[in-house]
Amino acid sequence: MVAQATQRLLGDTIAVSDEDWRRPSRLPNWTRAHVATHLARQADAIRRLTEWARTGERRDMYSSADQRESEIEAGAGRTGLELQVDLDTSAGRLGEAFDALNEANTWDAVVEMRGGLRVPARLLPLARLLEVIIHHVDLDVGFEVAHIDRQMAEWLLEWCAFRLRDREEFPRLVLTSESGFTINVGSSGDPRPITGKSSDLLGWLMNRVDGSAVTGADELRLPAF
Repeated sequence: MVAQATQRLLGDTIAVSDEDWRRPSRLPNWTRAHVATHLARQADAIRRLTEWARTGERRDMYSSADQRESEIEAGAGRTGLELQVDLDTSAGRLGEAFDALNEANTWDAVVEMRGGLRVPARLLPLARLLEVIIHHVDLDVGFEVAHIDRQMAEWLLEWCAFRLRDREEFPRLVLTSESGFTINVGSSGDPRPITGKSSDLLGWLMNRVDGSAVTGADELRLPAF
């Protein structure tokens, strides 16, 4: 799924001009080039976590928040070709790292993501998949929440539930898809049922579509994911 999503993103961005890369994305204060640079550096960051899982030697995603931000700013001024090559090669390196992790059979090793979230390495491909899918939408190049495959959306909803399980400020939600898929997200307050298409549930949870896309939201404002 990660490879499929990455190839679709690369196919949609290959014709973006240098001028259009500098235009605003759907994320506040970020151009499309900022989003692309973030995606490439996040691939490198996930790769460092796979090395930790494979070798047992701690590797942090980023040396600091300032370093992460400065790398994104520095990379956002590049040409479209440079951005495209970076997206492609960083994704390729990560794919090789996942292969190496598979050969070492250390998917159960626990690593720590940015913000202190501890996860088994087997969930790292889902972490990457969410970034690729959601930021593909943010690039505003024709890929929308509605285009997210149902099975992919449901895998990502499971990852979101894992991410949000200890977030005390996040409301307790029972998300039920038209496909019959159901998952509990958040922990604050009484359970609130939300229904809709799997892709819309994911998009709403990630604040990429508003509450009108699902049933049961009723002006509920979610904290940032």
